[in-house]
Amino acid sequence: MSDDLTAAGLSRRDFLRSTALAAGFAVTGVGFPLAQLLAHADKTGKDLREATRTTTICPYCAVGCGFVVHSAHGEVINIEGDSDHPINEGSSCAKGAALLQLAQNPRRLTKVRYRAPYSADWRDMSLTAAIALIAERIKATRDATFEVDDPHGRRVNRTRAIASLGSAALDNEECWLYQKLQRSLGLVYIEHQARN
Repeated sequence: MSDDLTAAGLSRRDFLRSTALAAGFAVTGVGFPLAQLLAHADKTGKDLREATRTTTICPYCAVGCGFVVHSAHGEVINIEGDSDHPINEGSSCAKGAALLQLAQNPRRLTKVRYRAPYSADWRDMSLTAAIALIAERIKATRDATFEVDDPHGRRVNRTRAIASLGSAALDNEECWLYQKLQRSLGLVYIEHQARN
């Protein structure tokens, strides 16, 4: 490329200078709404200064990156890397950078959807009814398959008919509680993407 620039009578420095000048003109002079962008940035900064700041840990993997959640009026308005956190020092991977979608996502389901066995149709169900149905099925399966002792007479207190695949949207504390629940039911097949 430097040979082409020299042939055109431009030095590398002249080329960079003219490119920077053209980029500056494009941003400020050709319809780019810089005033709107600055107004939005100013409003966002004001909102963040007045928001409640809460630190947390990323739910996606076992690294344990720290994040800061800004909330106002009962709504999460921003999530960003925690620069004071010793693991990630404010940086984040692609999944961590998209954490806000867990709280703000227009495609997120806001009610329970239920499809009966062998049915092709989904219907709305209340959360209370869904929890009752899940609890009833877990209890029936556990009662029918619970083993106190294995074939060798060893105490096992387990069921191998129920498995648990944990959610990547749970933080460490929620995972701990969830695993305690599963172990108390006698589950042995417990998996989570963020386990070490």
